[in-house]
Amino acid sequence: MLDKISKKILGELQNDGRISNVELASRVNLSPAACLERVRKLQDAGYILGYTAQLNPQMLDVALLVFIEVVLDRTTPEVFDAFKRSVQAIPEVLECHMVAGGFDYLIKARVKDMNAYREFLGKSLLQLKGVRETHTYAVMEEVKSTTKLPVR
Repeated sequence: MLDKISKKILGELQNDGRISNVELASRVNLSPAACLERVRKLQDAGYILGYTAQLNPQMLDVALLVFIEVVLDRTTPEVFDAFKRSVQAIPEVLECHMVAGGFDYLIKARVKDMNAYREFLGKSLLQLKGVRETHTYAVMEEVKSTTKLPVR
């Protein structure tokens, strides 16, 4: 169980992963040494998985965000494993989740535009072993997009 200070540290790091230890310590009312030790313990315990930069998809020419429902032709462990291995190697795929319901996987991907998506679908996704069908939802507006977890 996390105490209030550890939760505050996690919240601050989610807001700014590049914050200096001195500034972080000031915000959570700890000495820099004690704060650094807390952060190390949170990392060692697995609460902090890593640090990344948030990039602008428009500036990197991958502005089209799509969600793709994937239905596999068989639901066997071998087909699931082959699909997982294959999809992990596709750079356009940002997220892939096995889901319960009317389809097997939900994929979140970014590409340049609709032409690039059609190429991605035909050359990458539909070529994966076991894929029977897909349904695509192109995002018209991102209402909320965050990687921040609620820390309570």
